Amino acid sequence: MKMSRGRLFLATCAGSLFVLVLYFQSITKPEPGPKTHSGSGKISSLLQTHDNGDQLELLADHQPLQSRRELLEQACLSHTRKRRVLSPDDLKHLIVDDKHSLIYCYVPKVACTNWKRVLMVLTSDGRYTDPLSIPANEAHIAGNLHTLSEFSVPEINQRLRNYLKFIFVREPFERLVSAYRNKFTRHYNTAFHKRYGTKIIRRHRLNPEPDALERGNNVSFREFVQYLVDPLTQQEEPLNEHWERVHSLCHPCLIHYNVVGKYETLEPDAEAVLRLAGVEDTLKFPTSGKRITTDGNMAARFFKHISPFYQRKLLNMYRMDFLLFNYSTPDYLRTR
Repeated sequence: MKMSRGRLFLATCAGSLFVLVLYFQSITKPEPGPKTHSGSGKISSLLQTHDNGDQLELLADHQPLQSRRELLEQACLSHTRKRRVLSPDDLKHLIVDDKHSLIYCYVPKVACTNWKRVLMVLTSDGRYTDPLSIPANEAHIAGNLHTLSEFSVPEINQRLRNYLKFIFVREPFERLVSAYRNKFTRHYNTAFHKRYGTKIIRRHRLNPEPDALERGNNVSFREFVQYLVDPLTQQEEPLNEHWERVHSLCHPCLIHYNVVGKYETLEPDAEAVLRLAGVEDTLKFPTSGKRITTDGNMAARFFKHISPFYQRKLLNMYRMDFLLFNYSTPDYLRTR
């Protein structure tokens, strides 16, 4: 009996979907056995790849990173229910260094400028030697670094299985306040003022003055919060990367990151990554000289004038980042 065209089409689609699901479920775990590659001989001795749930083995002084990785895995099991198929768009934040077999998912406002500078040095074949000699704007130029989304599916598969994958995260509300201060209180960020500030003022300010509607350069933090939790915001377009949630940028429950660094312990965690990459003797992670605050004081000052209603909405919005990366709910919130 001949199969109808409709049934044949449905069977073909179902088979293709099944293959895709099997493929993307497999790419987030590394292949078993040691790996070798040029330019980074130390990875095999310092980082042991694993399969079927075996624990990542790091040097003794990397125990905090191992514990953090395990906490993330447990949080993913506890708080995520569905696995979905990754698309190339999901991989645009994953920067690839083929020379040293590294993949870094960059998160804005978590030292990503300096990490991009480091990767430009590592991939430049001698053109750059000092990360701090690279202007900040140059580090963010598209094309200076390759992202995983640029490769074919087999090439993506091979890299996700075999490369050292790392990410750096930050307390969600500290990162959010840092993004607001940088993009809406600095006079030179006119592009953000025009692109987002004018829209925020038009929607969330009563009786705005014509100059504010035109320039968008004096958005308050309260107005910014109202914009973020407004359902219309995400219906219109994806959130800007500077305030998008980390789990949406880097997909830590779908991609197996070997190292989860934190902004609050940036220097030792960065040093550990460079050691695992085998470049610690030739390259140091640049420090800006700014004191990294970890006590929540900066965010507390900004949230002081946000109503409990909007605090609850914002906490719900960023809850997954708090849970996945083991950050406690801030004491300064008034959500009860």
